[in-house]
Amino acid sequence: MLDHGKHGEGGPHGHGHRAEHHGAHRVAFAFEDLQFKDLFLKDPVPLGQQILAEAGLHPAEEFSLFAILPSGDFEDVRPHEEYNLRHRGVERFVAFRTGVLFPFIVREARIMWGRTHIDGADLYILADPGPDDGVFLDVPGGSDRLIDPDTAFDLSGPGVERFIVAPKPPVETEIIVNARARTVPGTRVTFEEIVAIAFPGQAQPNVVFTMTYRHAAATPAAGELAAGGAVNVKKGTTFNVTRTVQS
Repeated sequence: MLDHGKHGEGGPHGHGHRAEHHGAHRVAFAFEDLQFKDLFLKDPVPLGQQILAEAGLHPAEEFSLFAILPSGDFEDVRPHEEYNLRHRGVERFVAFRTGVLFPFIVREARIMWGRTHIDGADLYILADPGPDDGVFLDVPGGSDRLIDPDTAFDLSGPGVERFIVAPKPPVETEIIVNARARTVPGTRVTFEEIVAIAFPGQAQPNVVFTMTYRHAAATPAAGELAAGGAVNVKKGTTFNVTRTVQS
């Protein structure tokens, strides 16, 4: 069970908020996700059950505890097993209520997860992709599936899922220009790009274009766009472009 009483209002991880940490070993601890909080352990070689107890989780037999190794692999730490914190950086631990564990692989690291679902954001924490990369479900013989950080992934299916890191596919956005659907690369367009879509090949010295937009991914979401300007767009952003010939 979770012992909330001995930790005050903080619940699990509550001992990590004590003022006296002199000589203690700091570890990062998460419960059933990867939202880590600090714990402080006086024993440099604690038992698994001591780590769980410091987090307010007992009896230890009701929980599974894993150390996250530098390689990314999850290492099982049993209740009566010692774990040496000496000469290490800040160790990371994650615990789950004991039950069915779901194995999967992220960048060749072997993970054991104690819930049927894992948040996409947690997969991104485990995979640590670069700014232009995404996390994909490896689909042998098919198209790899890009994982959305804002959705959960079901791990309860058959087999061991494998997740890889690869460049994100180019983003395309469907917008409306003068009542016609058009697709543009990315999520930002310029005045000149929209003019070229609305009136291709008609750039002339005596022609002036004016433009309004609405439903943009911007604040304000509607307004006028002038020459040299740009605006962020999303699916359904609508542009009206008017062409005027000056005499």
